[in-house]
Amino acid sequence: MQVYTVARITGYLRDILESDALLADIWISGEISNMSESSAGHLYFTLKDKTSQMRCVLFNRKKLKIDIENGLAVVAHGSISIYEVSGAVQLYVDMIQPTGLGVLNMEFERLKAKLEEEGLFEPSRKRPLPAFPDKIGIVTSPGGAVLHDITNIIGRRYPVVELVLAPTTVQGESAVPGIINALNALNDRGDIDLIIIARGGGSIEDLWAFNDEKVARAIYSSKTPVISGVGHDTDFTIADFVADKRAPTPSAAAELAVRPKADFEEALRTGQRRLTQALRTRVLEFRNRFTRAARSYVFREPAHLLQRHRERVALLRDRLGSDLQAALAEQQQRVDEAGLR
Repeated sequence: MQVYTVARITGYLRDILESDALLADIWISGEISNMSESSAGHLYFTLKDKTSQMRCVLFNRKKLKIDIENGLAVVAHGSISIYEVSGAVQLYVDMIQPTGLGVLNMEFERLKAKLEEEGLFEPSRKRPLPAFPDKIGIVTSPGGAVLHDITNIIGRRYPVVELVLAPTTVQGESAVPGIINALNALNDRGDIDLIIIARGGGSIEDLWAFNDEKVARAIYSSKTPVISGVGHDTDFTIADFVADKRAPTPSAAAELAVRPKADFEEALRTGQRRLTQALRTRVLEFRNRFTRAARSYVFREPAHLLQRHRERVALLRDRLGSDLQAALAEQQQRVDEAGLR
C-alpha cells in the first residue's frame, strides 16, 4: 500500500488544477463576503452564491477598476489553484467587474488592462507614420467594400504609391490566424513602409478577432508601422490601442496613410521658393566678394605689387650671395689652418 505525504498530495492537486485550461482562464460570479486587506495591499475574500463558496485572493488592489465591499455582486476573473500551506482551493483573481456586463465586454476590459500593464499601449513606443510611403500593405477581406474604399481614397490622394493586399477573413474562427499570417507576410517582405488593418463596422461579436490577444501581440511585434481602422467612430478594439495609429473608420485610415496631392504640390512650391531664395542669396554673396576683390590693391595696382616682389627677391639674392661667400671664406681658413699643423 502506497502512503503519501500531505505535501505530495497538495502538490499533485495543484499540478492538476493548474494544467486545466478551463480553470486557468475562468470567470466566476458571486457575492463578496469576509473581505479583508493585508498591510501589503492584498485582498482576501469569499465569493459565494446560495449553495457554495470559494476563497479568493487578489494580490494587487491597484488592479481593481471598481470599489468592492461585502455584499457586492460581481464577476471575477482569474485562475484556480490550491494554497498548499492550508490545502484550500482558491481563485487567484486578476480582475473584478460588476454584474450586468456581457461576457465579451468583461473579457475586453480584462485583456485591455493586462496589455496596458505590460506596456503594449505605451505612447512612447508608437512610431511616426512615413510621410512618403512607396508601398502600403493592406490587411482586410479581398471582397468587401472596405478594400474598394481604401484603394479609391489612396489612389486619388497619392496615386504613385503601390498597394499590396494581404487578404484574410476578418470575422469568424479563421480570422485570428488569418490576420496574424497576413501581418507576418507583409513584414517578411521587407519593402512595406506602412500597414493598414481594416474592417467595416459590426457588433462586438463581429469585431472580436481584433480583440484577440494573439492579434494584439502580432501588431505590437510588427516591424512596420500599423494603422488600425476597424469599425465605426464609436467602435474601439484592442487592435486600436496597440497600433501605432488608430483611425475611426477604414476610410479615415486611408486618409491617415497618405497626404492629399494638394499638400505635396504646396510642399513642392514651398521647396522651390526656398531653393530660389537660397540661390539668390548665394549669387549675391559671390557678387559682393568679387566686388571687394576687384577694389583691392592687388587688382588695382598689379604692376606696383609685382615690382615690390622683384625688389624683395633681388635683396634676398644679394644677401644669400654675401652669406655664401662668407661661409666659403671661413671654410677655406679652417682648411689652411689645418694644413699648417
